[in-house]
Amino acid sequence: MDRLDRRILKELQADGRQSNVQLAEKVGLSPSPCWQRVRRLEADGVIKGYTVLLDQAALGQSETVLIEISLDRHQGYQLETVCEQIAAFPEVLEVHITSGEFDCFIKVACDGTSGYEAFLKHKLYTVQGIRSSRSLFSLRCFKQAQNALID
Repeated sequence: MDRLDRRILKELQADGRQSNVQLAEKVGLSPSPCWQRVRRLEADGVIKGYTVLLDQAALGQSETVLIEISLDRHQGYQLETVCEQIAAFPEVLEVHITSGEFDCFIKVACDGTSGYEAFLKHKLYTVQGIRSSRSLFSLRCFKQAQNALID
């Protein structure tokens, strides 16, 4: 991956909906070579897909909760199985297996504290193998990015 590929990726991260002509102009290529580079980046798996960032508050999910989860290892629960079950809940935005004191970390969007309580009672706490969890409500997000592209 060269300097031009990185410029293309940076521009697509800023606006994935721009036309190939606009993208080519911004990175200093003609449209055909730019299109070929984008297709190669997609084929190589560097670009995994295109997505839309949603305003959770506008969807009625004004709270973001960060949750650290520990598993009850004595029962033989598999970490990946638990994470897959948690990832299936629509409120869950991210699931990470972690090192350290907790086994996994999740990010959840919900409608206030009552929405969070309902998520805990009716979803998270129904997953077998969870020993404990610790929740942190996000007060404000200063950066939201899907990926980091190092120049």
